[in-house]
Amino acid sequence: MALQALKGTFVAGLVLAALAGSAWAGKYHVYTCRMPSGQSAPADGWSPSKTGTYTYAENTCQQGGGALIAALGDEPERTANTDVATWAFGAPAGAMIAHATLWRAGDADGGAAVNAFYEFWFAGPNNLNNPENSFGGCFAGVECPMGVGNVSHPLSAENRLVVPAASLGAHLYVNASCGGVAEYKCPAGKGDVNGYAAVVYLYAADILLEQSAGPSASNVGGELASAGTVVGTSDVTFSAKDEGAGVYEAIFNVDGQVVQSTVVNENGGRCRNVGQTADGLAAFLYVQPCLGSVSVDVPFDTTRVSDGTHHLIVSVIDAAGNSAPVVDREIDVSNPVPPVPPQPNGTNASNQATLTARWASTTKAHLTSGWGRKETVTGWLTAPGGVPIAGALIDLTVTPQYTGAKSIVIASPRTGPDGRFTVALPRGASSQKLLFAYRAHIGDAQPVATRTLTLSVKADVRLSVAPHTTSVGRSIFFRGVLKGTPLPVGGKELVLEARSSGGKWIEFATISTGAKGRFHSSYRFKFPGPVSYQFRVLCKQEADFPFLEGASNVVRVRER
Repeated sequence: MALQALKGTFVAGLVLAALAGSAWAGKYHVYTCRMPSGQSAPADGWSPSKTGTYTYAENTCQQGGGALIAALGDEPERTANTDVATWAFGAPAGAMIAHATLWRAGDADGGAAVNAFYEFWFAGPNNLNNPENSFGGCFAGVECPMGVGNVSHPLSAENRLVVPAASLGAHLYVNASCGGVAEYKCPAGKGDVNGYAAVVYLYAADILLEQSAGPSASNVGGELASAGTVVGTSDVTFSAKDEGAGVYEAIFNVDGQVVQSTVVNENGGRCRNVGQTADGLAAFLYVQPCLGSVSVDVPFDTTRVSDGTHHLIVSVIDAAGNSAPVVDREIDVSNPVPPVPPQPNGTNASNQATLTARWASTTKAHLTSGWGRKETVTGWLTAPGGVPIAGALIDLTVTPQYTGAKSIVIASPRTGPDGRFTVALPRGASSQKLLFAYRAHIGDAQPVATRTLTLSVKADVRLSVAPHTTSVGRSIFFRGVLKGTPLPVGGKELVLEARSSGGKWIEFATISTGAKGRFHSSYRFKFPGPVSYQFRVLCKQEADFPFLEGASNVVRVRER
């Protein structure tokens, strides 16, 4: 039965002292030689045999590119049906093979003679080379002239062979032999590059075993079995037996939900689910992975569930997923509310921390910059003795520099392994104050170290004028945009200035931007030229706009 059966409800008494196993058949996978990941695995459950000279049944699974190898050498001349190399797999008592997938390759390059030929073949449940039992064979001659599979890629799709349902049972066999009619002989002196006349490499096998008999539990005790109220870590003790795959896990089900699964004894690492299955069933590297008899004391952390009355079912399962109930009762959980310890803010967190922060371009705390430049802050957080505080969150609060601005908490930088951190301000940032703060514990009300930096940004104005050549009585037109936000309500006031070459700037008009910072204006020439003028737009610093004074680009206009 699949592991999902554990989620069912077991109908039993409050404490079941001796209970028979489930009547359903459980299943589990056993990997041979390789796991699906390609990692090497043992070949538990397999046994070799051979007859004849220069006949090989070798296990190289623990070597790179290893396999179970059944092979006949290319010497000497052999009589049909006498020389054979075999690997045999046997399911443990009480179990049957429900499904199996093999990954194999091989050849019969020794060739064929009259009524005798080299071959490799698979069989089950009996080791008989007949249509009822054998499958996946390679017979020298026209039936298998080039061998089967790919020896360079053990887990390739062309090496995959699914065992037919008719060949499933208690045993599987892998054979290399000289077959044919008795008293006829296979040829000698021919073979593959390794000197084999017939060879089959079993690179991996995924064998699904089915076991109908389940575990039994007895001698049940412990707080979970009898106490009226349970707190903290409470236990259940019991003895369990399983004659098949062995006793695997204790399953704790509370109110219909599995909340804990505990391997009762790992049996030196054998009783460990290696996973990698597509069907969700457990997988092991041994046919009988777990102990057949155990007496255990299994703890259960009652803080996993809320206080109050709960329906508790404790079950024991074998490696195949068959189950037997151990405890089925109502329990009352009453745990004190534990105080939440403060979480240290970083490795080597300290109340005596030193926090430094500076601009990347200057050691001064105050930086004046132009609009659109990308400014960076670097910092370092250390404990006494200069020990870096790693993985700490640094609070960062930004306050724009205009009247009525509210402080903004932005994403906290985190210190690296050396205690250092970096903050890159976005292009287009306005004038602002940056407050860096470190709290020794997450959630502390007050920081233990702070550092303040100030950024002043010059206003950025873009101006265009058209036309660039004019005459008396005609007009020129000013257009442009003021970068940066937020803009004052009603727009930001700007000043139009002009000068002749070498002269002083003279204000001749004031204008206001629109809601998106754009502006436009015009000027009509009243006096004749020829004169060459320069024009610019000035944005003066004001309390409601978070930028320093800034001037636009200068545009030249010639009056004829």
